[in-house]
Amino acid sequence: MTSAVIGVNGSLVEVETDILNGLPSFTIVGLPDKAVEEARERVRSAIKNSGVDFPVKRITVNLAPSDLPKEGSSFDMPIAISILAASEQVEGNIDDALFIGELSLNGTFRLTRGVLPAILLAKSRNFKKVFVPYDNRFEASMVEGVDIYAVENLRDLLLFLDNKKDLEKIISVDFENLQAESSYEYDLKDIRGQEIVKRAMEIAVAGGHNILLKGPPGSGKTLIAKTIPSLLPSLSFEEALEVTKIYSISGLLDGDKFMINRPFRSPHHTTSYVGLIGGSANPRPGEISLAHRGVLFLDEFPEFSRNVLESLRQPLEDGVVSISRARHRVSYPADFMLVAAANPCPCGYQGDSARDCICTSHQILRYQKRLSGPLLDRIDIHVDVPAVRTEKLMYDGEVEDSSAVRSRIDAALKVQRVRFSRVKTVMNGQMSARDIKEHIALSDEIKDLMRHASQRLNLSARSFHKVLKVSRTIADLDNNARNIEKVHVLEALQYRPRTDEGL
Repeated sequence: MTSAVIGVNGSLVEVETDILNGLPSFTIVGLPDKAVEEARERVRSAIKNSGVDFPVKRITVNLAPSDLPKEGSSFDMPIAISILAASEQVEGNIDDALFIGELSLNGTFRLTRGVLPAILLAKSRNFKKVFVPYDNRFEASMVEGVDIYAVENLRDLLLFLDNKKDLEKIISVDFENLQAESSYEYDLKDIRGQEIVKRAMEIAVAGGHNILLKGPPGSGKTLIAKTIPSLLPSLSFEEALEVTKIYSISGLLDGDKFMINRPFRSPHHTTSYVGLIGGSANPRPGEISLAHRGVLFLDEFPEFSRNVLESLRQPLEDGVVSISRARHRVSYPADFMLVAAANPCPCGYQGDSARDCICTSHQILRYQKRLSGPLLDRIDIHVDVPAVRTEKLMYDGEVEDSSAVRSRIDAALKVQRVRFSRVKTVMNGQMSARDIKEHIALSDEIKDLMRHASQRLNLSARSFHKVLKVSRTIADLDNNARNIEKVHVLEALQYRPRTDEGL
């Protein structure tokens, strides 16, 4: 048995082999793609170079179920074992084992995509043994409760199945110890000034809110965004499994590690629709899925293609992206925090006190219209990032570091976990209208304030709710877990743009 990847999960595939007398041939059926069809030559050479006989007969390999598309090179190992078992060259019992791995021509196993989903499938289906390539041993060590063997070559695997050689079982790792060793390249203590922006970023991370940073070139937008990983809460083990599965099927895992920190993805503004959302003929996760449980940072936000940006609207609301193709439909998780950075105009200096803007009003309007109202409406926090004064840059005093801010964020997240313990919601930024009604009680004073603000700022229903969500997060950071107060709402309103300001 082996596994095919559908979306981010494994699906059981049975490998059947029939060997008949007749003209020598080797056929693979069961909706194989080009990589699976080419397994014939890899398997043939690997078997011969492993010191066993390749049957010179009519060989038919069926990958069942036959209506499930089979993609990639991970079927090499199970096909080879199935052929050798059918030709009675394997004596051991393989009915309770799952095999996955790519073969090289000399019989060694290569690093293979999609190993983690296959192991999790084997565990859920009560398989006793799983065999994976040696280079995938660290990825495989995330799973316990099933015997996993990392095999270097086909010869060793055959000797083990015939009880002529022992293979060492993979020992599951201590996830918490690995996380304790993690470090970050950027820290808030390296940023001088920008206290208002730092405060907005703290609120965004604490509540899982999307944020837009707008300011002139060189004001520190990108640097501030790169400090976010040092503020994010640690991944739970279940979240780490989710993220590692996505990176495994995408072929982005190094052989000696798996995902222990929340992802931070920063695609270039020339990224295509498929590159950002995912898809292609054989669907693969895009950048928004690679940012699942982490951050998607879009620098030079207006420079992205309009249709690429508009495709973000549905995933930002639902936390999942569904891709339909002629053969099948797959869904990828896309629960990420969007951090965007933009200049106010093409030259970048509109409204700057130190330099004059050289753009015409038409150029500024056209630049700002690249971002649609519905997309901007889905961003919870809009904050200006002004140029940093020289005195701030030369300041040598103490600056609050990321660990201090992260401790406040962790405290706010604990409050939210208790608040949402009975529902699917995890953070304030994910609250539905029903959650808002249940967990945010508005006094008459706050109702009057929100009524007045809605008229002045022309808030949509979505923007109205986003102000309340941000207010709830500010109150949590202020150790006020029960009610939001006027001061919390006033601060949240500062992070909404006026409708006549564009960017």
